[in-house]
Amino acid sequence: MKQLIDFIPLIVFFTVYKMDPRVVELGGQQLDVGGPFSATMFLMVASAIVYGGMFLKNKSLEKSQLITLAAVMLFGSMTLTFHDEAFLKWKAPIVNWIFAAAFLGSQFIGEKPLVQRMMDHAISLPNEIWLKMNLSWVVFFILLGAANLFVAFTFHEIWVDFKVFGSLILTFLFVIIQFAAISRHIRTEEK
Repeated sequence: MKQLIDFIPLIVFFTVYKMDPRVVELGGQQLDVGGPFSATMFLMVASAIVYGGMFLKNKSLEKSQLITLAAVMLFGSMTLTFHDEAFLKWKAPIVNWIFAAAFLGSQFIGEKPLVQRMMDHAISLPNEIWLKMNLSWVVFFILLGAANLFVAFTFHEIWVDFKVFGSLILTFLFVIIQFAAISRHIRTEEK
């Protein structure tokens, strides 16, 4: 359920971005809705509400949620301040590359690679498989960031679709392929 809640701001952004521009009245104020700049504003507000609510409920946020929230606020503010959606287009690649750096750094800092810290409660694998799996996430996040950047600045008309659906589908396919590849290495405990 928590993973679905993380997608609420993205769904709000996508919906507002795709709307035909219009002026709506909200609390006696007129508000432009539709297009990249109002979508950015809605993304920032939705992110603050969702992650603020999660923080109040759990008394903390995961590091990935903090990185995402900080990136939304930083790149969203720059997008609105300079009225240039190029700043927002850089958010997804940079966040992906930060995740790649975190996975890579975990190979050298700490006792376990990041993917093992996240998943060893659910599956047991030999250490060399954990390392290969962790490196595959590094490569995946680097390539996903590059793909987001390429689509954002080459195919402007579909970048939001790719950001929302393309990235999600690629991540889902990567997870399926990865689990298929490691399934023969999973050790099961004898009863």
